[in-house]
Amino acid sequence: MASGTSYHGIEDDRTNGVKHGLFEIREKARQFIASENMSGGTHWEVLDPNLKIQVPRCAVPLTAKWVPKTYGLSAPNVAVTCSRTIDGSSERHWDVFVPVSSKR
Repeated sequence: MASGTSYHGIEDDRTNGVKHGLFEIREKARQFIASENMSGGTHWEVLDPNLKIQVPRCAVPLTAKWVPKTYGLSAPNVAVTCSRTIDGSSERHWDVFVPVSSKR
Protein backbone atom coordinates (compact mmCIF):
# COMPACT_ATOMS: atom_id res chain seq x y z
CA MET A 1 0.00 0.00 0.00
CA ALA A 2 1.11 3.55 -0.59
CA SER A 3 2.42 5.57 2.31
CA GLY A 4 -0.41 7.17 4.22
CA THR A 5 -2.91 4.58 3.03
CA SER A 6 -4.25 2.05 5.49
CA TYR A 7 -6.10 -1.20 4.97
CA HIS A 8 -9.64 -1.09 6.34
CA GLY A 9 -10.89 -4.52 5.29
CA ILE A 10 -12.45 -6.21 2.31
CA GLU A 11 -13.54 -2.90 0.74
CA ASP A 12 -9.83 -2.16 0.19
CA ASP A 13 -8.97 -5.64 -1.14
CA ARG A 14 -9.38 -4.97 -4.87
CA THR A 15 -8.07 -6.74 -7.96
CA ASN A 16 -4.73 -5.47 -9.24
CA GLY A 17 -2.22 -6.60 -11.85
CA VAL A 18 -1.27 -9.82 -10.08
CA LYS A 19 -3.98 -10.75 -7.58
CA HIS A 20 -7.75 -11.05 -7.63
CA GLY A 21 -9.39 -8.95 -4.94
CA LEU A 22 -11.60 -10.44 -2.25
CA PHE A 23 -13.98 -7.53 -2.82
CA GLU A 24 -14.70 -8.70 -6.38
CA ILE A 25 -14.90 -12.33 -5.24
CA ARG A 26 -17.49 -11.40 -2.59
CA GLU A 27 -19.41 -9.34 -5.17
CA LYS A 28 -19.63 -12.38 -7.48
CA ALA A 29 -21.00 -14.42 -4.57
CA ARG A 30 -23.52 -11.63 -3.86
CA GLN A 31 -24.71 -11.67 -7.48
CA PHE A 32 -25.18 -15.44 -7.31
CA ILE A 33 -27.07 -15.28 -4.00
CA ALA A 34 -29.30 -12.41 -5.22
CA SER A 35 -30.32 -14.61 -8.14
CA GLU A 36 -30.87 -17.62 -5.85
CA ASN A 37 -32.97 -15.53 -3.45
CA MET A 38 -35.06 -14.14 -6.30
CA SER A 39 -35.73 -17.50 -7.94
CA GLY A 40 -36.10 -19.57 -4.78
CA GLY A 41 -37.81 -17.16 -2.42
CA THR A 42 -34.93 -17.62 0.03
CA HIS A 43 -33.19 -15.09 2.23
CA TRP A 44 -29.49 -15.91 2.06
CA GLU A 45 -26.89 -13.29 2.96
CA VAL A 46 -23.25 -13.38 1.84
CA LEU A 47 -20.59 -13.07 4.52
CA ASP A 48 -16.95 -12.13 3.93
CA PRO A 49 -14.45 -14.67 2.64
CA ASN A 50 -11.41 -15.43 4.76
CA LEU A 51 -9.33 -12.24 4.58
CA LYS A 52 -6.09 -14.27 4.62
CA ILE A 53 -6.83 -15.74 1.18
CA GLN A 54 -4.77 -14.48 -1.74
CA VAL A 55 -5.29 -15.79 -5.27
CA PRO A 56 -3.80 -14.83 -8.64
CA ARG A 57 -5.80 -12.58 -10.95
CA CYS A 58 -8.32 -14.37 -13.11
CA ALA A 59 -8.05 -14.07 -16.90
CA VAL A 60 -11.70 -15.04 -17.51
CA PRO A 61 -14.98 -14.03 -15.85
CA LEU A 62 -15.59 -15.53 -12.41
CA THR A 63 -18.36 -18.10 -11.92
CA ALA A 64 -20.27 -19.04 -8.78
CA LYS A 65 -22.22 -22.05 -7.56
CA TRP A 66 -23.21 -23.72 -4.30
CA VAL A 67 -20.49 -25.81 -2.65
CA PRO A 68 -21.85 -29.39 -2.65
CA LYS A 69 -22.95 -30.74 0.75
CA THR A 70 -20.64 -33.70 0.13
CA TYR A 71 -17.69 -31.37 0.86
CA GLY A 72 -18.69 -31.63 4.53
CA LEU A 73 -18.60 -27.93 5.38
CA SER A 74 -20.40 -26.97 8.58
CA ALA A 75 -22.46 -24.26 6.87
CA PRO A 76 -23.56 -23.34 3.32
CA ASN A 77 -20.92 -21.73 1.12
CA VAL A 78 -20.76 -20.37 -2.41
CA ALA A 79 -17.76 -21.42 -4.49
CA VAL A 80 -16.45 -18.54 -6.58
CA THR A 81 -14.32 -20.08 -9.30
CA CYS A 82 -11.64 -18.89 -11.67
CA SER A 83 -11.12 -21.42 -14.44
CA ARG A 84 -7.98 -19.73 -15.84
CA THR A 85 -5.57 -17.34 -14.18
CA ILE A 86 -3.28 -14.83 -15.88
CA ASP A 87 -0.14 -16.11 -17.58
CA GLY A 88 2.77 -16.71 -15.25
CA SER A 89 0.64 -17.51 -12.19
CA SER A 90 1.66 -20.39 -9.94
CA GLU A 91 -1.97 -21.59 -9.86
CA ARG A 92 -3.82 -22.27 -13.12
CA HIS A 93 -7.27 -22.06 -11.52
CA TRP A 94 -8.80 -21.58 -8.08
CA ASP A 95 -11.94 -21.73 -5.95
CA VAL A 96 -12.70 -19.45 -3.02
CA PHE A 97 -15.47 -20.57 -0.69
CA VAL A 98 -17.58 -17.66 0.55
CA PRO A 99 -19.82 -18.39 3.56
CA VAL A 100 -23.51 -17.49 3.57
CA SER A 101 -26.13 -17.36 6.30
CA SER A 102 -29.88 -17.31 6.31
CA LYS A 103 -31.56 -13.97 7.11
CA ARG A 104 -34.61 -15.00 9.09
